[in-house]
Formats: sequence, structure tokens, C-alpha cells
Amino acid sequence: MLMSEMEIAGWVERGGQRLLSEQIEEIVRERPADLLQCGGEFFLAWGECRARDHFGILQGDCPKGTLVCSGEVRGSIEPAVPDLPLEDAIITAVRLRSDEGIVALSGGVDSTLVARLAGRECVAVGLEGSHDLRQARRAADALGLACTPVTITPAGIEEALPEVIRAIPKKDPLSTGIGLTQYFIARSAAEQGYRRIITGQGADEIFGGYVRYLETTTLGADLERDFAGLEQQVARDQAVAALHGTYLSLPYVDCRVVRAARAIPPGEKVKGGHRKVPLRVVAERHIPAELAWYEKKAMQYGSGVWKEFQRLARKKGYKTSLQDYIDHIGRVDHGH
Repeated sequence: MLMSEMEIAGWVERGGQRLLSEQIEEIVRERPADLLQCGGEFFLAWGECRARDHFGILQGDCPKGTLVCSGEVRGSIEPAVPDLPLEDAIITAVRLRSDEGIVALSGGVDSTLVARLAGRECVAVGLEGSHDLRQARRAADALGLACTPVTITPAGIEEALPEVIRAIPKKDPLSTGIGLTQYFIARSAAEQGYRRIITGQGADEIFGGYVRYLETTTLGADLERDFAGLEQQVARDQAVAALHGTYLSLPYVDCRVVRAARAIPPGEKVKGGHRKVPLRVVAERHIPAELAWYEKKAMQYGSGVWKEFQRLARKKGYKTSLQDYIDHIGRVDHGH
């Protein structure tokens, strides 16, 4: 088999060093077992073999974190990464991803820290006058970063809905609302010539970012459950990104960062009425404190997309059930 027949999606690293495509091909040709220690966000396909990154950030036709040949699992992909302090882990994870791409900036601590460390151009999306557009501009101005604001229109949401619903695996209101927001980020990135979109996704599940964590009595179990649910979220968002030939890159879902975060007791992550405390402590060493400790809404709310989605459903006669509206669009899309 010629190596020119090899498909390489995403990127691969070993020992904190990015591998060139020629190096990946050499490993596959001469030492395929070495792939089992590689990190990154990748899906590789050659001959009857497939390999996919540890957390399954890149989508592909084999289970996450496996090397499969002729339908048989040949090994688990467990990146050989050192134990690092949280700050060093985050800096390394962003560095490995920021040789190219655009940062999705909403102005919250997750994306603002990534934007600062990556130093790349940013994109922010939201309806006119939305919270996220204002907050992203504030963050970009404070950091001196270029940021393209993308104003979403009600007509644009109506036009995108069938595409998003068709693409996402789980067709429920929350998934649709988040998918819609991701749709406009991905479209803008593609229009600007980018394929990789660097995001702050995963920080809520790893560091304790959801509001409900403030009230729970089972924080550790909640964090584990929500981290396990990230796989479905990533599949949804990558499906939407793929509509525009782009993919999401997630520095917080890097093996180094996840390992460092898991070493922190749950009670240190949510305390004193604050969420994501360890991340904010790291962030204020790199960004202004008011941005590091700023509490913001989830993207589908802060962008104004959720409210407009609800308004559109009511306008179409679905006053009480967004799910019925989604199901209706699905039926129309299939010619029923």
C-alpha cells in the first residue's frame, strides 16, 4: 500500500512535539504500535486500519482511543504525557493547537484564556446587541486581539435550522440551540479560510462550571457523569462544524489538562459561590482579573440564539413545544 493513500484528519503529537505528516506515515509504516502513545486530535485511516485519538475529539469510523486493523482492536491509544501543574498543562495544550486556526471567543474565562494563550485571530457570534458580542469585544480589546464579530439574523437561524437538525445525532431543543450557535461560528471560520476552530469547550465539565454545581451535594459524581457526556456533545458539535469543512479543537480536553484537573478535589473547583475556581486562579495570571472571574451564560443564551429559536417556533405555531417544531422540520426535510 502506498502511503499517499493514507488519510490524516486533525493532528498528532508525541512527547509534546507535533508530528509532520511524513513522520506519521513513517510511524504507521515501520512502528504502528508507537501510535498507542500518541496524543493529539486525530483520525487516521490506511488500508484496513484506523486510529482515533484518546478522547475521540476527531470523528471517524472506529471507537475512540483505539487502533483497529481488519475489524480487530490492536491496542488502546493512551498518550504518554507527564504530570504537570494545571497552568503548565493548559499552556502546553493551547500551544500544541495554536499553530493554525481561529479562536471562538465568547468573553467567558474559558475562551478568553485560550484566546490569550493562543494569540490568534478570534471570531464571536451573536444576534445584534447580544451579550456575547459585547463581552467578546470587551475581552478582545483588553487582550489586544483581532476579533471578527458575526451578527446572526433571525432569517439566518431559520435558514440554518434544517441543516443543523439533519446533522446532529440527538435532535432535541438543547442540542439544536447549541448546534445553531456552533453553525455560525463554523461558517464564519470557513469563510475566513480556517479549518481549525480552537474553543473553550470542556472546561465546564472538567472544572465545575455549571450553575447547578453550586447546589449539588454530589459534586464529584456529577463531574464524572458530565465529563462522560462530553463525547456526545463533541460528536454533535463536530457534525455541525463539518458542514463547513471545519473541526473543533479542545485544549481543555487534552490528556495533560484532564489529568491535572482530576488531581484537584471537587470541593476546590466549586466554592465560595464561585465555579471553575482553579481555572480562574490560573487565568488571572494571564488575563485581567475582571475577565477571569466574570460569570457568563451558556453560548446558546448569551448569543441570543435560544430566545430567537423560541420566537421562531411560536411564529410557526409551536407555542408550547420546541421539540414538536424540531420534529416538524425533520419531517419536512424528509418530504413527509
